[in-house]
Amino acid sequence: MPSGSASSVGLSFQPDRPAGGYGARGGRKRRSWREGRWEPSLSLSRSRLPGRRGERVPLAGLALGGVTSSLGKHNFQQPHGMLLRCHLKRALPQKVSCRFCAVMGKLQSKLKYSTYKYRPDGFRDERIQTKAFQEYSPAHVDTVSVVAALNSDLCVSGGKDKTVVAYNWRTGNVVKRLKGHEHEITKIACIHKSGQFFSASRDKTVMMWDLQGSSQPRQQFSGHTMVVTGLAVSPDTSQLCTGSRDNTLLLWDVGTGQCAERASVSRNLVTHLCWVPREPYILQTSEDKTIRLWDSRGLQVAHIFPAKQHIQTYCEVSEDGHKCISCSSGFGGEGCEATLWDLRQTRNRICEYEGHFQTVASCVFLPRALALMPVIATSSHDCKVKIWNQDSGACLFTLSLDGSGPLTSLAVADTVSLLCASFSRGIRLLRVDHSRGLELQEVAGF
Repeated sequence: MPSGSASSVGLSFQPDRPAGGYGARGGRKRRSWREGRWEPSLSLSRSRLPGRRGERVPLAGLALGGVTSSLGKHNFQQPHGMLLRCHLKRALPQKVSCRFCAVMGKLQSKLKYSTYKYRPDGFRDERIQTKAFQEYSPAHVDTVSVVAALNSDLCVSGGKDKTVVAYNWRTGNVVKRLKGHEHEITKIACIHKSGQFFSASRDKTVMMWDLQGSSQPRQQFSGHTMVVTGLAVSPDTSQLCTGSRDNTLLLWDVGTGQCAERASVSRNLVTHLCWVPREPYILQTSEDKTIRLWDSRGLQVAHIFPAKQHIQTYCEVSEDGHKCISCSSGFGGEGCEATLWDLRQTRNRICEYEGHFQTVASCVFLPRALALMPVIATSSHDCKVKIWNQDSGACLFTLSLDGSGPLTSLAVADTVSLLCASFSRGIRLLRVDHSRGLELQEVAGF
């Protein structure tokens, strides 16, 4: 603060004492000996402002190298060797408050957006997003429930606006908007390297779409009595498996649209389905906290994994079909984990990934080209996307998408890009940056 400017009225700079108060005219007593150092504070002295109680502004941890301030006749040595000299002149109290708050606001802003947070084990844990990103025209006008990659350029998404949207995430252009469902879209399943995909909805139906065809659904599958919450396409694309909160799984012939098999398990409220590559097996998560492996040949349960403590919200199978991951609901750090399972003969739990503070809504295996080690990614209702070492369970990086609301879906777009659907900010395009290690950056939104 310039020494020549009119600054403040009756400000005194007093150090807190470990067992004492603020002095003869101080206020309430409190200990302020923190981490082996005194905590200086600013207070409005009652002796100079009659009838007003002193206001205190802690300055602990304020590191301003080379900056000198004056308040009265007191000198204080800061923790990092910074000397604050204090000297004040008379002015109006309002000017003191406004000018001081303005300076502190600018300072806090600079500190916030240039600060890295580190884990105790040395990994950089979280970085607040600071770089500007490209904002494309929005794909949806409401919450996005699900996003899936159709090919290396296009993604398909659905949400509360009852619309299925094919979007070119590289150029930021809508390819096609498809309308036909009467309620929110809940799941999307794509036939990769083609223009065909399926959408499930709260209207209890599943529809098949073709980008090369008309804007009308190519096929419609109706058979569930409640919201459809699971979709999985067989590796040869001839069969479609659907699951619902009505406790049933249905196996469909894609060509004819006819239901070939039906299976029902009590209290098996389906949350997600995933077909195992090159195998006749379907992985399923449920609200009854279990993960089931179904044999599509007769639609029978082939294996039930050990039950978890919380609802299992999502599952994903690795490309080689040897492993799978599942996600748990939770709150306040209870539950909120992802679990790696062996899909081969042992079918044991391999590793757990703990660190989210709310429900983990989605998890994906990342391409091996991203890192020297196998890695996975998770997205959560706590607005964070985390990258994990698949083998050790260590969190390698955390990206906080502040203001996005709960993150609802995560999909691999290409070898270095991820698509993340959110409750409040549409779909975010994330990119892996190798320049400073394995980091995620938010580069675009639509």
